Amino acid sequence: MQRAVLIILVAMSLIPAGDSAGKILTSQLAVSPVFVAWSRFAIGTLFLIPFVPPQTRTLFGNWRIWVRAAMICGGITCIQTALQTEDVANVFAAFFIGPLLSYVLAAVFLREPITLLRSTLILVGFTGVLLVVRPGIGVSTGLLWALAAGTFYGIFLTMSRWLSDIASPLALSFSQLIISAGLLLPFGLMQMPAFTGPIAALTVTSAACSMLGNLLMLYAYRLAPATKIAPMVYFQLMSAVALGWLLFGALPDLLTWLGLAVILGAGIASTRLR
Repeated sequence: MQRAVLIILVAMSLIPAGDSAGKILTSQLAVSPVFVAWSRFAIGTLFLIPFVPPQTRTLFGNWRIWVRAAMICGGITCIQTALQTEDVANVFAAFFIGPLLSYVLAAVFLREPITLLRSTLILVGFTGVLLVVRPGIGVSTGLLWALAAGTFYGIFLTMSRWLSDIASPLALSFSQLIISAGLLLPFGLMQMPAFTGPIAALTVTSAACSMLGNLLMLYAYRLAPATKIAPMVYFQLMSAVALGWLLFGALPDLLTWLGLAVILGAGIASTRLR
């Protein structure tokens, strides 16, 4: 379990880094969110081609692989759309409906064991998310996109656990990348920006961080049940807040810090349970 925790912490730092690069592209350099999403999958596919096991091709006959890829495809597109107008921390906080949904889906459909204490901790962690987002009547369109992304992501997390035994994490990662790149290909090509040095560098950075983060997450799901890993995904918010502060000057207020403390405490406590 400790190795899975270490892997997931690294993964949860890389994914917000990729999304922060994507936010700079969409909010400051006028690049389309759909292009950012497609380029992530396309470049990630190119990165992994030399390392893909030969048996990977057999995965594409499994309908679950296609559904799983469609979920991450929808999630990445929605979160890039949300980041175009919203702060990184707020987007990730709304996005964290995903781990809660994954916890419930894994218990219902995968029959993974749950306990009252672990269920309480994940709800406490989600309370921390609410302290950061503070949803009200005037929820912005950007946060609605983030909630949609979180819903896609929660299904994706559960399916990652469901499929973790049918192939290596590398093969699963490649399948989601190449399928998603194909699904978004027409839209990505239609939104192709005029490339400059900064746009090219940020596009590659966004793709590399996202690909590595999701690959490591798959390794973590191979080592531990989804019901134990799901709360750890909340640590993405810690990285998101730090990057939002460093890159965009979005300094968290007191309630945000309180929410982060609640999320961190719930996540650590959950990893200590057997």
